[in-house]
Amino acid sequence: MPVSRSWLLAAAPALFVVLWSTGFIGAKFGLPYAEPFTFLLLRIGAVTLILAAAALILRAPWPRNARETGHFALSGLLVHGGYLAGVFAAIAQGMGAGTVSLIVGLQPLLTAALAAALLNERIRARQWGGLVLGLAGVALVVGQKLSATGGIAGIVLAAVALLSITAGTLYQKRFCGAMNLLTGGTVQYAATSLLLATLALAFETMHVVWTLPFVLALGWLILALSVGAIFLLFLMIREGQAARVASLFYLTPPVTAVMAWALFGEALPPTVLAGFAVVALGVFLARR
Repeated sequence: MPVSRSWLLAAAPALFVVLWSTGFIGAKFGLPYAEPFTFLLLRIGAVTLILAAAALILRAPWPRNARETGHFALSGLLVHGGYLAGVFAAIAQGMGAGTVSLIVGLQPLLTAALAAALLNERIRARQWGGLVLGLAGVALVVGQKLSATGGIAGIVLAAVALLSITAGTLYQKRFCGAMNLLTGGTVQYAATSLLLATLALAFETMHVVWTLPFVLALGWLILALSVGAIFLLFLMIREGQAARVASLFYLTPPVTAVMAWALFGEALPPTVLAGFAVVALGVFLARR
């Protein structure tokens, strides 16, 4: 394995967690200026154009047939469309980010259970212990921040996000292992853009207040999240177990809590720090 690729694989988990954790921060900055589906449509549409241009310039190989294209599109609809639409819409409904994080935080356990059944991945007892421990740590981090706002609609939307990212992770591992990240990503984001355009036209005014905070948040989410973090996610899924990759999502709420403390002055009590330690131990065990 080339040194550069080996280094990238070694650094990918930590870099992915940092980038992925900024998603809620970007949403908090941007959602006051645009409705959720409109916000996401601008983000995903821009990424589609960026990846398509890069694929053409670098002459990356496109999907070989309609079946392969369909697999890529469906994976994108799950990983990008269902997950992001669910999270952003739940927050827009008034549900606290901590509550959404906790619901989506069930993903590693759900992924591990389904990976064992559907992909024949062997999940050792130590890994199961790590996954359960990680969930307990997430509960410590966000438990005192849980918000009852958002109602049934918010809970349903967060559950849609959870099921989408779980199904998308498993589908990506099973059917998209040979996907070129530029051309396959273009197909995924194009399919997601069509979904978001439909949702925005059906449920929103599509009005945007173009301010500097909104532009900065949008730019960060495009480049750091939809390009950088997703590239790392698919790279890790291709190279490792779905359950081991999914365990990294446990680190998102604690890292997000630290970022919110640094950027917005949100409280960072001892329970959050204790939860961070428990999550780190759980992820260590799950990834052994």
